[in-house]
Amino acid sequence: MGALPGMANEYLRYVGKVTSYMTSRMEAGMATTWKVQDAKARFSEMLETCVAEGPQLVSKRGEVTAVLVPIKEWERLQAAKKKPSIYELLTSDEYFRGEMDIPPRGQIKLRKPPEF
Repeated sequence: MGALPGMANEYLRYVGKVTSYMTSRMEAGMATTWKVQDAKARFSEMLETCVAEGPQLVSKRGEVTAVLVPIKEWERLQAAKKKPSIYELLTSDEYFRGEMDIPPRGQIKLRKPPEF
């Protein structure tokens, strides 16, 4: 089929980087996991740790259910997932036109209509 459009490729690369970043932090024991009770009771401390060290995981009944991330990282995630409007898709050369053969106007060879 071919490669994805530019923005989709960028988004997938970014998601892969974020996922590998979080996975590496969790595997290395760098991401702090907070129990829900502790997160509630010591939210200010968790927030300061998030700003200083990065994402903080919150677990409920032993299962990680949420992540607190710094605002700069959140804004990057939001910008990466912005979808282009239909107008941007149709007017941009970057999207979906890379692999399509679009003949110039007026040069399409038409068949003669059948005679009845």
